[in-house]
Amino acid sequence: MKSYGKLTAALIAAWFALVVSAAALQLFTNAYNRVGVAVGLAALIPIVAFMVWYGASEGFRHFALSLSPRILTYVQSWRIIGLVFVILEARNVLPAIFALPAGYGDMAIGVTASFVAWKLADPGHRNGFILWQGLGMADLVLAVSLGTTAPFLSPQSIPMAAMTVLPLSVIPTFLVPLFLILHMICIAQARRWKAVPSGMRQTSAGAPNFAVSGFQTR
Repeated sequence: MKSYGKLTAALIAAWFALVVSAAALQLFTNAYNRVGVAVGLAALIPIVAFMVWYGASEGFRHFALSLSPRILTYVQSWRIIGLVFVILEARNVLPAIFALPAGYGDMAIGVTASFVAWKLADPGHRNGFILWQGLGMADLVLAVSLGTTAPFLSPQSIPMAAMTVLPLSVIPTFLVPLFLILHMICIAQARRWKAVPSGMRQTSAGAPNFAVSGFQTR
């Protein structure tokens, strides 16, 4: 498990360094001032790589499912940075058709993440937990969809060029796929939960059992 943890941390660090370097070299910019194919590939490849690794490697799958769903959900609190989109829209840097739905959606997920991690990450609230994770994924998909189609939906609006250069380029190429992967892991974990009597709570450190909430995975 520790080896998977170290490998995963190293891959995430390398991924971050790669997208920052690519942005610094202006590989994400395009002549049409919109989010282009390069940004889309940068966002999609890590998600596909995770899904393939998760499906093909039992060891990695077990590692992913052993992660704390509470901590993974707390991480989504960072999405409060969606406020930046709203501010940039007011400053005419980003188009409203993208910035407002994406910004307010991210803020809603970021503000509620701590509550969900604290109160809903247990089998007793399994459906609510999965629903919130699904809403978080839907917000990300909506933001990406609006970001790529904004120039077509509103041709006369402000271009999306700001999302293809640093520091904003880190959001679609790193943060969005990372947050999406965390949602996917949490949903996979929640689908395996089953309630257990309070007297049978288990405390297996590092395993996908959560004594504090009185539940275990299948």
